[in-house]
Amino acid sequence: MDALTLFGLFAVTMMLVCYAAEDRSAWFILAFAIACALGSAYGFLQGAWPFGLVEAIWAIVAARRWLMRRTADSV
Repeated sequence: MDALTLFGLFAVTMMLVCYAAEDRSAWFILAFAIACALGSAYGFLQGAWPFGLVEAIWAIVAARRWLMRRTADSV
C-alpha cells in the first residue's frame, strides 16, 4: 500500500467517524468538512477528478452546516 492510498484511507475513515459523531458536537461537523477536503485532495491526486469535485462540494456544504450550527448554538 503506497502513501497516497493510505492518505485516502485516512480521509474516508475520518469522514465516516466524524459523520457518525456529528450529533455530539458542532466540532465533528467541522472535522467532517476538513475530512471531505482531504478526500477531495486525494481524489484529485489520484486522478479521479469527479470524486475530488464532489468531495470539495461536500466540504463546502459541511462547512456551511458547521457555521449554521455554531450560530444556532450561540443564540
